Amino acid sequence: MLATTSRIFLRTATGIGGKTAVRALVARAGTSYSYSTNNIQLPNCRYQPLHKQQVAYKSAVPAEHDDIRGNYNSSVTYSGSDACDKAGISALGINGPSTIYKNQTFEQLFQHEVKNNEGKVASAEYGDTFTVDTGKFTGRSPKDKWIVRNVGSESDANLDWGKVNQPTSPQVFDELYEKAVKYFNTLDKAYVFDGFCGANPKSRRKIRFVHEMAWQQHFVTNMFIRADTEDMLEGFEPDFTVINACSQVDEDWEKHGLNSEVAVVFNIEKKCAVIFGTWYGGENKKGIFSLMNYWLPMSNPPQFPMHCSANVGKAGDSALFFGLSGTGKTTLSADPHRALIGDDEHGWDEDGIFNFEGGCYAKTINLTEKTEPDIYRAIHKDAMLENVALKEEGGKLIPDYFDTSKTENGRVSYPIFHIDNYHEPQMAGHPKNIIFLSCDAFGVLPPIARLSPEQAMYHFISGYTAKVAGTERGITEPTATFSACFGAAFLTLHPTRYAELLKDKLEHHSAQAWLVNSGWTGGPYGVGERMSIKTTRACVNAILDGTIENTTWTKDEVFGWELPDSIEGVDSNTLHPRNTWPNSSEYDAAEKKLAGMYVENFKKYAGKGGNDYTIYGPKV
Repeated sequence: MLATTSRIFLRTATGIGGKTAVRALVARAGTSYSYSTNNIQLPNCRYQPLHKQQVAYKSAVPAEHDDIRGNYNSSVTYSGSDACDKAGISALGINGPSTIYKNQTFEQLFQHEVKNNEGKVASAEYGDTFTVDTGKFTGRSPKDKWIVRNVGSESDANLDWGKVNQPTSPQVFDELYEKAVKYFNTLDKAYVFDGFCGANPKSRRKIRFVHEMAWQQHFVTNMFIRADTEDMLEGFEPDFTVINACSQVDEDWEKHGLNSEVAVVFNIEKKCAVIFGTWYGGENKKGIFSLMNYWLPMSNPPQFPMHCSANVGKAGDSALFFGLSGTGKTTLSADPHRALIGDDEHGWDEDGIFNFEGGCYAKTINLTEKTEPDIYRAIHKDAMLENVALKEEGGKLIPDYFDTSKTENGRVSYPIFHIDNYHEPQMAGHPKNIIFLSCDAFGVLPPIARLSPEQAMYHFISGYTAKVAGTERGITEPTATFSACFGAAFLTLHPTRYAELLKDKLEHHSAQAWLVNSGWTGGPYGVGERMSIKTTRACVNAILDGTIENTTWTKDEVFGWELPDSIEGVDSNTLHPRNTWPNSSEYDAAEKKLAGMYVENFKKYAGKGGNDYTIYGPKV
């Protein structure tokens, strides 16, 4: 890492000559750390010097010559009557556009975005950043997501049909597909991205996106695995194609039996999806994640898709962090002593774990450098802000992360190499520790608990956290939230299928599962206090460095898990939440109430799948 004086120099250099000198200093300071895995040898993990991308942009050196940013150059532009054929989209029926911009570089995309007037350029602290406004849709529209039910097909037999996986007919899809193709055939130009979902070449899927705007290609370029060179795409045949006609709507939605004029429709057998009526970038990302949740468990041998973050230590010891929004998944996986593999979506196959994505998609609400330094510093050239308010200062547009008048779901997408200590291979060996994160607003759960394999299955299927007052309209007191496998909205198969995959991985690789509560202690929300990040980090560190094995354990009689009696840096009373409440009988009542919520929620899984884990839940 850079010395303190060097960091100060980086922060204060302002002149052209100073910025050129900064780039030279950073180049000299670049460091690498070698990582091994349980059974495979991976390339070095590159620790990115602070501000490297910004310096490259601000210096006199051409941006595309940056030794990381410039690596991603599989750009090609096709012009003429056969442009669509050369770009590989004529087979879709799209033949109208005479110019196709395929896999544009970051610099080219920025130039297109500005020229097309698709958004605004904000002066973020660490570099100019393109910003977009996605209109009235500032989040996913789950009620408008549909999957074609091809009767008698493999997907028909295996999908967990219901509110998450809403069925629609092949006829509806065909009409929407024809409408999307017809629209693109009216355009003079289009943007095509060919890339990959999954860092491991053995398990990845080839994905193609057809977009009408440069910023949309920018988004998927940030979020998916980019091809280093055009040669990597030789003979590219996509496993799935997304045609995003976001500016169009489905006027016939009532006739089609849909919920609105917005339609996000996937046809697994036809290997294609269409998007209408929503500009939100996350529909591209999470749509493919849902497909990975279908493809990987169905592969031979089955592979485990996961909604989790992951990091790896210098000895190759990887760890997984499952958790819903607000539990600390992103914060706790960003560790100065470990390298980030990814912050959201991963797979676990025969080689180990691997990131699905090539970037990160983080919330920006109330973002500061002090609270989330990695995310804050990642916002510069090549990043893209989505639905973030801007304020004018000194003739410049400055991001205002505290202004949520547009939405509380402001986002930034950025390529993974914007994180200082990212793990360049985006792969690691089999994890030894799996952490389930919960933000318990009832003040009942301990800061850390050790789970048996069977208990791990129960709590994985439960996916518990809590919402607190003020987080959503109408929430006036703590509300329990259960999201199966910590990502119910993206599961295409029944939750027990994923639990069985986790069980198999735990058994074969001797992994230990833990529950870590980043929520309240000493009483519920409004009475107790939020667990300090110092306490939560100490618990996680004890897991990862193995020192937690040096303590004795006490069994919780209601939940059945084991609680450590001591952890360095943590008050021993905090480790046993009953001891932190002024009135122990009030704690007992709150514990019984929360345990009852667990039991009630789990009733829908009783008797489902290969094993029933009901008996491994709390006793009430």
